[in-house]
Amino acid sequence: MQHEWVVGDAGSNRDLDWTMRLIVGRLLAAIPTLISVIVVTFILARMLPGDPAAYFAGPAATPASIEETRVRLGLDGSLLEQFVAYVGDLARGDLGNSLTSGQPVLDDIRNRLPASLELTFGALLLAALIGLPLGVGAALQPGGAVDRICSLVSTTGQAVPTFFLGLALVFVFYYLLDWAPAPLGRLDIIWSSPDEITGFWSIDALLAGDFELFGAVLAQLVLPVTTLALFGIGPLARTARAGMIEVLASDFVRTARAAGLSRRKVLWTYAFRNALLPVLNSAGMVFSFMLGASVLVEKVFGWPGIGAYAIDAVLASDFAPVQGFVLAMAILYLLINLAIDIASGFLDPKVRFDG
Repeated sequence: MQHEWVVGDAGSNRDLDWTMRLIVGRLLAAIPTLISVIVVTFILARMLPGDPAAYFAGPAATPASIEETRVRLGLDGSLLEQFVAYVGDLARGDLGNSLTSGQPVLDDIRNRLPASLELTFGALLLAALIGLPLGVGAALQPGGAVDRICSLVSTTGQAVPTFFLGLALVFVFYYLLDWAPAPLGRLDIIWSSPDEITGFWSIDALLAGDFELFGAVLAQLVLPVTTLALFGIGPLARTARAGMIEVLASDFVRTARAAGLSRRKVLWTYAFRNALLPVLNSAGMVFSFMLGASVLVEKVFGWPGIGAYAIDAVLASDFAPVQGFVLAMAILYLLINLAIDIASGFLDPKVRFDG
């Protein structure tokens, strides 16, 4: 008994050591990427059409007032001087102030990010619940009816623009059928928002025990989540199909079948678990793509996330929110891939040994 405890403890220590090495290695490797994002975003933000000083000085502004506004916004210095000031602010954790909202960009992102994440996580969950069974079913009968449905759904989700899918769903389910609430944000105006605990209003409503509010939150989520999910079903279904076909043709599955194991045990205990690793990697990429696609979805549905916030900033040539948005997306992308790498290591021990 004592020997088993020591072995288990040693295994846990190895897992912890591997996880810490992976985290430190990924964070160090991310530094050049983040530096590149900061530089490129700064330059591209200055290339936005329009003059922020003229925009915020107003249509009746004189050249003198425009210049005064330029000085007040810190845009009178050279590009290098502005960049040095921007990096200095970043080092203090200051992303600048949004000229359109009048609030610090960090506060705006902190307030809006949960709305975007709730939308994207919900879409990924729905895409997985539909895409994985669809891909597995297609792999079990290649060329069959399920396989053709899988191909059709995958092609449609990737070929039709996301914003068009959103507009079509609004037209059919809100305008024609009146089944869905007005696409005007996270809650209908007759409801008050829940006390924020996690920032995910569906979870916060459940934590408060308010099931009517939970239903109202879900009603607002249905159409935008479905729009994003249709974009993600295809890649997940195709990856699951390819992974299952490859695993089902492997030697260890044939051996398990020859040993007389039940079809259910072979499929779910052996085949699906081994096919799950590429699906997990694909889910990370799909989630990243969904974060980008949610920018347009948020505008279509009046969703108060950071995507809509960034679009408004671009239209106003408001540099700080654009830079803050891109930096936040880069950090999220790095964290998502780190989480996927850690999950892959625990799912497949060979990944840890290779690392």
